[in-house]
Amino acid sequence: MTNSIKGQLIDIHQNRIFPAKIEIANGRIAAIYETEGNYEHYIAPGLVDAHVHIESSMLTPVEFARLAVSHGTVATVSDPHEIANVLGAKGIRYMIENAKASPLKFHFGAPSCVPATTFETAGATIDSKEILEILQWPEITYLAEMMNFPGVLYKDPEVMKKIKAALDMGLPVDGHAPGLRGDDAKKYIESGISTDHECTTYEEALEKIQYGMKIAIREGSAAKNFEALIPLIADYPESIMFCSDDKHPDELIISHIDELIRRGLKKGYPLFDLLRAASLNPKEHYNLNIGMLKVGDPADFITIDHPDSFQVRECWISGKKVAENGVSFLESIPFEKINYFNVSRKKSADFELPAKGSRARVIEAIDGALITESFEVDIQEKGGKIQADTEKDILFISVVNRYSDAPVANALIHGFGIKGGAIASTVAHDCHNIIAVGTSTESISKVVNELIRTKGGICAMNESGAIKILPLPIAGLLAAESAEKVAEAYQKIDQMVKTELGSTLNAPFMTLSFMALLVIPSLKLSDKGLFDGNQFEFTDLFK
Repeated sequence: MTNSIKGQLIDIHQNRIFPAKIEIANGRIAAIYETEGNYEHYIAPGLVDAHVHIESSMLTPVEFARLAVSHGTVATVSDPHEIANVLGAKGIRYMIENAKASPLKFHFGAPSCVPATTFETAGATIDSKEILEILQWPEITYLAEMMNFPGVLYKDPEVMKKIKAALDMGLPVDGHAPGLRGDDAKKYIESGISTDHECTTYEEALEKIQYGMKIAIREGSAAKNFEALIPLIADYPESIMFCSDDKHPDELIISHIDELIRRGLKKGYPLFDLLRAASLNPKEHYNLNIGMLKVGDPADFITIDHPDSFQVRECWISGKKVAENGVSFLESIPFEKINYFNVSRKKSADFELPAKGSRARVIEAIDGALITESFEVDIQEKGGKIQADTEKDILFISVVNRYSDAPVANALIHGFGIKGGAIASTVAHDCHNIIAVGTSTESISKVVNELIRTKGGICAMNESGAIKILPLPIAGLLAAESAEKVAEAYQKIDQMVKTELGSTLNAPFMTLSFMALLVIPSLKLSDKGLFDGNQFEFTDLFK
């Protein structure tokens, strides 16, 4: 099949824009001719999300692609770490096979940390021997984020075997080292780890760039680092990539990597540098199978209205138009369900906190960040049990092992702003046990039991007992409906949490999902207990 397209070609290889005709044959660019025309639209390389967990969108890869292509995304660098923590290699294979039904070019990594730590219960374990096997799958293109930075620094044998296996195969190794600086950062990078998407300050990212790293600037639904890090592109354009990491479906309907280019343009950064960060830099770093508007390349590109506004008009992948004017041409496919859920219903008493002292440590959730802080508070108690204090926003948080019956881990949290009721989710990084926050043990037990009943989902209950739930029957992470239906259902439950429960967070469920993420400091809760991410050990609730 042969066709052609004309427009103002944005050539990021030569830093020029010129009128051109592109001839396409068999999904590739057969020829590019410079013409005399003055065309209304512009042709640019397709966009790449340089680090994303598809599972965080609560969509299958096919449904994620249906939304992403409407914003000009032609490829992703995808870490199936979340589903791997639930189902192991079987979950990774599920994502790969589902993605094959979509033209969007998913590039999957081998999850390096399953489980991320030994301080929590996951549904699977992937050791260095299995990592070596997975790295040999033809669909695997890199070793995904090495969260266990203490293991790297102290040369844990299993950790080092995983890194060596990837490097021996010539594959890049992704990093995950929030706040790591100085000699420790240098040692981490010298192990062969070449990227980081966890930088939150300009100074941290600059230091890692100077040590030789590529920095993926993250702008997800909860963690937002664009404003702090985008100035780096002025001096280090070759070292910057753009990523979403974790993005909920209601936001993915609105924008993706295209929004970061628009924001960069408004700040006055050069179009060519921004486009390279969104396309060429990840292509070259990960050796992605995507085209960059060169003769012989796959015909992967977008058309936009104008470089100043960067509104995506069309998205083409392998010579086929897959979206136009915000409308995706990709179709849904039937959903196969796969899961691991083995836990009995819980009682209100399972979530009680005995008062063993007068002061207790409190997790402090921070809007727009994965990190938490902590502080101490004088507890309120009744009948020997700690009570929530909604006036001071001191609420209960609980994590329930969903893979087997075990005691519930309970603690206190500040920052959610819930005035009555509770929320719960089986999207709880990294092991995806059930996590809940609420104003009473009764309300928490009800939302948790709803998720046990549906074997996965997100759930909210207001003070009067009304419940909304979005079931996630695929590994307790993904919905079994179209992207549009999932986005609509998520938006309704998100609004309920903000308007009826009173949460002040921008993305309460995304923030909730990170409260069990032990590899991000400082105070978190796993299904085994309260965890100090700075000392990397369990800690006591009471002081």
